[in-house]
Amino acid sequence: MLTVGRLPSDVVREVLVRAQDVTDPGYGCEPGKRPIREHMRLGVINLDKPVGPTSHEVVAWVKRLLMVKGAGHGGTLDPKVSGVLPIALEDATKMVQTLLPAGKEYVCLMHLHGDVSDHELEQTLKEFEGEIYQRPPVRAAVRRILRKRRIYYTELLERGGRDVLLRVGCEAGTYMRKYCVDVGEALGCGAHMAELRRTRTGPFREDETLVKLHDLADAYAFWREGGAEEHLRRTILPVEAAVRHLPKLVVRDGAVDALCHGASLAAPGVLTVETGISPGDLVALMTLKGELISLARATMTSRQICDADHGIVAEPERVVMSPGTYPRKWK
Repeated sequence: MLTVGRLPSDVVREVLVRAQDVTDPGYGCEPGKRPIREHMRLGVINLDKPVGPTSHEVVAWVKRLLMVKGAGHGGTLDPKVSGVLPIALEDATKMVQTLLPAGKEYVCLMHLHGDVSDHELEQTLKEFEGEIYQRPPVRAAVRRILRKRRIYYTELLERGGRDVLLRVGCEAGTYMRKYCVDVGEALGCGAHMAELRRTRTGPFREDETLVKLHDLADAYAFWREGGAEEHLRRTILPVEAAVRHLPKLVVRDGAVDALCHGASLAAPGVLTVETGISPGDLVALMTLKGELISLARATMTSRQICDADHGIVAEPERVVMSPGTYPRKWK
């Protein structure tokens, strides 16, 4: 049995405290207490895509179902593939970029074209862990050039003759269909992918609040027809769920509105910083209430941010929070 590893987003981070402060309850709102329409405007759905439709068709159905103007998905799934398809609504679509490069996990049924021993199979799968070279398949939506991808871990779940059930954690952009073909060639017998299901995309997992389309339809109907919000709040998560895998900087209330207008973050505005940040890393800027303000690129390491008395520690990338949510305290 091959051992299971971790995706890069599974790193455990510590919190470094720069300063203490309090938040004004008159401004902003804890993510779980937003009014329902604002909750939907800043909502993300951990959707269980069925086999059959394209990812774009599923997004279109969700838009019509919830009567929202905008929605976007966090990583395309082929029509024949099911599983985790995060869908962001309205203003939360600004967060989709954080999910596209996030690590993925799949459960794959690979069919071998010949007989090989368990030992030979496990040894070959082990050889495919780490950095591999892949050329996208003929029907891919990208150029067919050789490129590097990383297999973080492989778990042999079950085997019945020539059918092999695998759990694979991999870098975004890895083609599992091509992976199976390449494994088959390495074994010398050939192989192809028979079935595929995505079980994870970054912070979104199959075993955490996975929602089917009919669950979403029922939850929306309960709210529209009877005013019951609890079902909709369970099926639509706050936008903050989409940045759980990112390192975070918590800032003072007084710095929030400037950040909402696209300002860079200076060291005096930071209260806490999570470890593991390097210059150029994408970070999430948060309020003391746990609200997502924006995405930014760090200009310093975690320790440097914690120790800095002045200077810019993060440059703006995408703003999510609306200006005016917190009082203006800048000129």
